[in-house]
Amino acid sequence: MKHKFITIGEIMLRLTPPDYEKIRTATTFEARYGGSEANVALSLANLGIDASFFTVVPDNSLGKSAVRMMRSNDVNCDSIVYSTEEETPTHRLGTYYLETGYGIRPSKVVYDRKHSAFSEYDFSKTDVKKLLEGYTWLHLSGITPALGKSCRELILTCLKTAKEMGMTVSFDGNFRSTLWSWEKARDFCTLCLPYVDVLFGIEPYHIWKNEEDHGAGDVKDSVPFQPNCEEQKKVFEAFVERYPNIKCIARHVRFAHSCSENSLSAYLWKDGEIYESRRLTFHILDRVGGGDAFVSGIIYALMNDYTPEDTVNFGVAASAVKHTIHGDGNITDDVSLIRHVMEMNFDIKR
Repeated sequence: MKHKFITIGEIMLRLTPPDYEKIRTATTFEARYGGSEANVALSLANLGIDASFFTVVPDNSLGKSAVRMMRSNDVNCDSIVYSTEEETPTHRLGTYYLETGYGIRPSKVVYDRKHSAFSEYDFSKTDVKKLLEGYTWLHLSGITPALGKSCRELILTCLKTAKEMGMTVSFDGNFRSTLWSWEKARDFCTLCLPYVDVLFGIEPYHIWKNEEDHGAGDVKDSVPFQPNCEEQKKVFEAFVERYPNIKCIARHVRFAHSCSENSLSAYLWKDGEIYESRRLTFHILDRVGGGDAFVSGIIYALMNDYTPEDTVNFGVAASAVKHTIHGDGNITDDVSLIRHVMEMNFDIKR
């Protein structure tokens, strides 16, 4: 089956001091564009998938520049809205500042995205059925609903419409503590679960041990950040038992040896079985977007009918490769390169 992929979310201007400099002392900033859903679309388009991106940007030079970057990576942007000042009064593109960590100093993000064109736009006038028509796969994340009431309504409408249209739906919880509270995120993202086919991550969702007595806690409460296979399997099975519509769950596990060197592995649940990837260790050039690269790697592998073992290993390899590339997106158009990393073959390719 040839898939047509679409995702929905905000794209932002990213400003980064060069050479690991701190924001407070910076005199110059490198300008790039990124955002979780945009990163997934960009990564898939580079791998040859027919990928589209829907967003709202102000009808000015910054908005047009962001879309130009997406188009230059073969992402279809035909449905993007260029908003007027009447539609989005503040008329701005969301921005974030990235201070890149080094060694023992962690990276730091400062958001400047309130009242962006995307968050101010009234999505009630969006014809969601028309927007999704002709596509086979919809990807959404928990970042978009955190941006406001109109965004939350858009996400739920998209989920319900996609389910009615028979599309495959993937969802990445992607909790951002600077955008909303843990409980609000759990409350909303749990509402999304009945419409999801492919789930990324195990938070932020409520999977109560006892639906009648929430005081008994959540199934995930005692699970460590770096679970073993058996611990992870119990959580995956709890999700699927509660939401049998979920056909696949994938999550990556990070081991931070320092801010400059990490290891990644992952777990994938599919067809009643759990699969564990190899663990890859690598030096970090740019960590932002690593999770989105994992998501796009898993989606690509599922679209191409990889075995579950190859799917989970391809996802981890795609994420590891992204950590070696500047910018938010995994601008890698060579599937064989990711497969070489997946097989831990690091020799020069001639």
